[in-house]
Amino acid sequence: MKASRKQLRLKHYDYTESGVYFVTVCSRNRECLFGDIVGATGRSPALQLNAYGNIVRDEWGKSAVIRNEITLDEYVVMPNHIHGIIFIIRATGRSPLHDTIKPGLRSRSLGAFMAGFKSSTTKQINIIRATPGIPVWQRNYYEHVLRTDDELNKTREYIINNPMQWELDEENPNVRPVDDSKRLY
Repeated sequence: MKASRKQLRLKHYDYTESGVYFVTVCSRNRECLFGDIVGATGRSPALQLNAYGNIVRDEWGKSAVIRNEITLDEYVVMPNHIHGIIFIIRATGRSPLHDTIKPGLRSRSLGAFMAGFKSSTTKQINIIRATPGIPVWQRNYYEHVLRTDDELNKTREYIINNPMQWELDEENPNVRPVDDSKRLY
């Protein structure tokens, strides 16, 4: 018997409705593909993106230009994941994603945005590393609906400070997992 996958989305929630979302998407097997956190002891660590990380950053930034239904807020590309805040504005008219989304995804939804972002970055990264068809991202992504200004501001702060917390970050392959109840996401 095949094991069922854990459902990450809220049941009965319409992800095409206007809303504010915090998303995290990790590279496949949490491989550090996008760059490094560098900095000497006593100095603030800095994120140094490589060519793959630049693709991820650039495609994230382009997303609001090609997808009229979203506005981007704070985000950070980390060595093996990206965190971002996305505002979905109830759009009217045809979305550029309308003809390119996977079956089962609703156009102008959070899922359609994530599918397009992951697909575009994967294609570009795989061209550079000559690995057509190899996944770059984990199959799913984490999302959290931000419902209050306080939640939004705390999440912005978390994203901004994420590079400085890399040595403690559970996405860092050199950090041992801790109690999931203490995770922000």
